[in-house]
Amino acid sequence: MQRTYKTGRPRGRQSRGMSTETPAAPPVRFDTKIAVLLRDDLETWQRLNVTAFLVSGLGTQLPEVIGEPYEDADGTPYLPMFRQPVLVFEGGKEMLTAAHDRALRRALPRAVFTSDLFATGNDRDNRAAVRAVPAADLDLVGVAVYGPRNAVDKVLKGARMHP
Repeated sequence: MQRTYKTGRPRGRQSRGMSTETPAAPPVRFDTKIAVLLRDDLETWQRLNVTAFLVSGLGTQLPEVIGEPYEDADGTPYLPMFRQPVLVFEGGKEMLTAAHDRALRRALPRAVFTSDLFATGNDRDNRAAVRAVPAADLDLVGVAVYGPRNAVDKVLKGARMHP
């Protein structure tokens, strides 16, 4: 027995003229990850300051993380920025120590910010403060890492996304 079903007008479809909008490009998925891990007991101004310092190190040493320069509709040029998002995480002091150790073992590019750097006022003194302390004894308040997505995920295991 054959049945014919009459269907109504499809829901959600409307008769429209042709759109001049460009269809959205599919999302870009990166094989790499840029991540910052901050100690969860920092003041807001410290979190911002530490994040800025840490990611500046990645951008200067890893040209592949930098995109093309920007330009507005008037032709005004702007500096290039990272080509991919920077994910910010937080964790306790032990979490930062563990993540730092894992980043070292995996030989991932990394930057560190220690509590001593809040008392210095220039790059020379910052470098001297880090140089004065063995890696295992650094009082880390921030770590930035870059590398293959799965390796960075393993370094940050147990950290939570910054609120």
